[in-house]
Amino acid sequence: MDVNQPKQEHLLALKVMRLTKPTLFTNIPVTCEERDLPGNLFNQLMKDDPSTVKGAETLMLGEMLTLPQNFGNIFLGETFSSYISVHNDSNQVVKDILVKADLQTSSQRLNLSASSAAVAELKPDCCIDDVIHHEVKEIGTHILVCAVSYTTQTGEKMYFRKFFKFQVLKPLDVKTKFYNAESDLSSVTDEVFLEAQIQNITTSPMFMEKVSLEPSMMYNVAELNTVDTAGESESTFGARTYLQPMDTRQYLYCLKPKQEFAEKAGVIKGVTVIGKLDIVWKTNLGERGRLQTSQLQRMAPGYGDVRLSLETIPDTVNLEEPFDITCKITNCSERTMDLVLEMCNTNSIHWCGVSGRQLGKLHPSSSLHLALTLLSSVQGLQSVSGLRLTDTFLKRTYEYDDIAQVCVVSSEIKQS
Repeated sequence: MDVNQPKQEHLLALKVMRLTKPTLFTNIPVTCEERDLPGNLFNQLMKDDPSTVKGAETLMLGEMLTLPQNFGNIFLGETFSSYISVHNDSNQVVKDILVKADLQTSSQRLNLSASSAAVAELKPDCCIDDVIHHEVKEIGTHILVCAVSYTTQTGEKMYFRKFFKFQVLKPLDVKTKFYNAESDLSSVTDEVFLEAQIQNITTSPMFMEKVSLEPSMMYNVAELNTVDTAGESESTFGARTYLQPMDTRQYLYCLKPKQEFAEKAGVIKGVTVIGKLDIVWKTNLGERGRLQTSQLQRMAPGYGDVRLSLETIPDTVNLEEPFDITCKITNCSERTMDLVLEMCNTNSIHWCGVSGRQLGKLHPSSSLHLALTLLSSVQGLQSVSGLRLTDTFLKRTYEYDDIAQVCVVSSEIKQS
């Protein structure tokens, strides 16, 4: 912390101290074997040392607390607290004392003073105390500017300032990845999976109190970081969610569009803003920190002009027996389409019904549900393929293969 000493002697003295919590005392245990020259001397001294843990004297961590000896590190998301004291070192009464504390960052200047009113007078050996707090939201160089103005008994107005410079460091490294859920082998759904990788880049362990995703107005979120055990939800990271220095933890979230937006394909297609992460942690003796990321954005999925999604399909069907599926056709373009459905048989899948039927006009962002019947002539895991949509307005054809997979088994024949 850099301090610029005033060039002129003043009647008042300004002191600024950072307020931090104490830390546990650490010592270096010195021990030896009984056959060595000191014998049991070192072990006995450690047992008599009041700072050691009784029964575990060889541990470095003691039971006593120590006050910080230096300014220490300040991390983004923590609360910076400082004690400001103005003391009258003279033998005369000082009047109209005004203490102002500003925090200068790379982008703004903040006033941290609790009160802007001047103190009428300050007698000798008396002081004015103030405690300021500020949640650090920027990394880089910060300068605490403390200014004091007062009036002497002779009516002379005096003024001086002190500057305290410190660096704000980054506590966490957050990386995100987006995955568009696949309902089948050829298209994507409206579900989005977010993987958040959080790494502790400080030198001390962190207790991760909360890591949550605040979704945008169009999505609902489900956290996938717990497992059900005996009817109770337990964290996948264990009962004590400590993150050691340089360790990384991965969090997973599933986002689904709200019902009112899921029905509007054109709206969801253009949505890139997903939400933001809210991270809360504690360090040392409960010092709390909190970070919120900016709005996370992903690349919009490519649905094409016409999206064909599967609504219902049985898991298992019988060989050479018809079964029903329900498809949803959505116009993702900005123009009206006149669609014709063609059903093309494959080596294993045979469609039942008339191919080439008219589906009618489909307006932008509109959908229609279509019930289809088919059967399989081959056992095993079979791919449902062979649907084709044609827009008669533009003479454009859209083919859909590998729509879904179905397990085909032979039916049991009971002989009487």
